[in-house]
Amino acid sequence: MRILIFTSLFPNHERPDFGNFIFQRISHLAQKPGNFVKVVAPVPYFPSWIRSSRWRKYSHIQREERIENLSVYHPRYFLLPRLMPLHGLLMFIGSFLMVRRLHRQARFDCIDAHYIYPDGFAAVLLGRILGLPVVVSARGTDINVFPSFPTIRPLIVWTLRQVAGIIAVSDSLKNAVMDLGFPAEKICVIPNGVDTNRFHPIPQRDARRSLGLPDEGKIAVSIASLTETKNHPLLISAFTKILANFQSARLFIIGDGPRRSALNEFISEFRLHENVILVGAKPNNELAIWYSAADVSCLVSSREGWPNVIMESIACGTPVVATRVGGIPEIISPDLGMLAEQDSDSVAVALESALLKAWDRSSLSLHGRSRGWTQVAAEVDQYLRARITYRAVV
Repeated sequence: MRILIFTSLFPNHERPDFGNFIFQRISHLAQKPGNFVKVVAPVPYFPSWIRSSRWRKYSHIQREERIENLSVYHPRYFLLPRLMPLHGLLMFIGSFLMVRRLHRQARFDCIDAHYIYPDGFAAVLLGRILGLPVVVSARGTDINVFPSFPTIRPLIVWTLRQVAGIIAVSDSLKNAVMDLGFPAEKICVIPNGVDTNRFHPIPQRDARRSLGLPDEGKIAVSIASLTETKNHPLLISAFTKILANFQSARLFIIGDGPRRSALNEFISEFRLHENVILVGAKPNNELAIWYSAADVSCLVSSREGWPNVIMESIACGTPVVATRVGGIPEIISPDLGMLAEQDSDSVAVALESALLKAWDRSSLSLHGRSRGWTQVAAEVDQYLRARITYRAVV
């Protein structure tokens, strides 16, 4: 197949780990014999002469770059933050000339788009003009949250009606798409995989010494962006409740985001600096050592799609405590971790139980590493071929 990937959630040299889960799927799809793949990853236009730490990084992104085995193109589009209903149209307008040029050169068979709105909406407009079938992947917020916006819901429904196929990364997302009025047979569930070369067990003592951590004492890690939906205050509150029984326990929060200052204040208010540490963001290729050093990893989000951090932790042999939201219950069984409700007492009970339990870390790792990205790419390849064939017959 000759496949055009269309998504704004993709790595670039300024943000090399951004959308890494999409990169992994596409990179392995491109490695399949006979496939030809190009990636169009639009970025917002921002003049380089305007000073803004938040937005200026976009002006530094190259128009075209090579990321491992993929050629990636970054057309610019105007992003008007308060006019979300226009984002899909603006993304289409900014990308059209580049996509048309690439299509004239490569004659693609289909467009594989990630994120229903605005990316999928823009991809459908491109597909209609170029005569290409479009398959979209639902990732999480695009289906869990955006349909609740009155001005966005019609755009999402229209997009899903136009596409040749829909991929959901979890059964919960498939059900959410069905709730919008779409039949089960139009939706294929293909969960994410894990990078088995990167995520594997490291002896805990070795991992801790590499990080300068003591051999003794319980350690929990939470790897997530510091945003409201990741519920870090809930996790910290739960963690304080177990300190009576685990006085030397420490929680390392790895990630960055807009809630960092508020979390620092929260930690200071309760004098938790010795037990709760904000590490900051770490590259994806350094996370395995943190998982391996920990006794448990935690994710207490208020919503999720198919969080890769859970699979990565399990692949390293580290059990997970996570809230019962989105696709998480589809991942975690009693042999792999503990599920909790979204309250501090429930999370505290799950944390304490996880820290007291003798886990079979080898079995966890075998399970976590059983679904690699090669398998995911094979399933995606099969589905894309089926939808292209179906579209041609229809």
